[in-house]
Amino acid sequence: MPPRLSQLEELAQRAGEILCAGLPVHPETKAGIQVDYKGAIDLVTEYDHRSEELLISEINRLFPGDRIITEESGDIAGKDCCIWYIDPLDGTVNFAHGLPIFAISLAYAEDGEVKLGVVYDPSRNECFSAERGKGAWLNKIPLHVSNTPDLDHSLLVTGFPYDIRTNPENNLEYYTRFTLMTQAVRRLGSAALDLCYVAAGRFDGYWEIRLKPWDLAAGALIAQEAGAVVTKLRGEADYLNPPHSILAANPKIYPQMLEIFQNA
Repeated sequence: MPPRLSQLEELAQRAGEILCAGLPVHPETKAGIQVDYKGAIDLVTEYDHRSEELLISEINRLFPGDRIITEESGDIAGKDCCIWYIDPLDGTVNFAHGLPIFAISLAYAEDGEVKLGVVYDPSRNECFSAERGKGAWLNKIPLHVSNTPDLDHSLLVTGFPYDIRTNPENNLEYYTRFTLMTQAVRRLGSAALDLCYVAAGRFDGYWEIRLKPWDLAAGALIAQEAGAVVTKLRGEADYLNPPHSILAANPKIYPQMLEIFQNA
């Protein structure tokens, strides 16, 4: 039996309790948190692992045999027809610095299509959720993208890859270009929340050049169900297939952004 959206919400909220308990908001608590480095600026904390352990154990208990694709433990073998995408702490750098901009991202896919998605921001108690074909919600209230008509009046958001220091394809050129064409471009440090904020109309558009499937599986569904157009940077619909990139925007802004990437 497939999961219900309420089950994903409950799992994400339980993981959120773990993260909030460890959020290093004071200097003395920052010193006590265990931080490891996967790269020069790619962090992982003990709370990434604690959150992930909870989510994996509960999914294995409730839905034995399902495949799980998760950031820290990788690809846990199971039925290819039933796949979970987990990011136990999206925004680890923010979390490690005590900056309360992070979330748990949890998605469920059947036969290659994401059916359910939840992104939970425990510091604000904001639970973004969606079910394919039925809509998207923030704390049970329906979500809709913005109605901003053009880039000149828009507020965008983006992110940068972890190899920004060494890889020339680091998004800085696009960041500069869009900054000069819009009211502003923000960088929050959480791809999942970026997509949800597009869904909520807080941002008009979002792009990022290199991601992982667990970064975007839940948030992309939430944005789509709220009315956003979501594709890869050059318009391909299969954003869950590598190489992963993302462009999500309201229907008026999307073609204007897409034209820039297609002509790059």
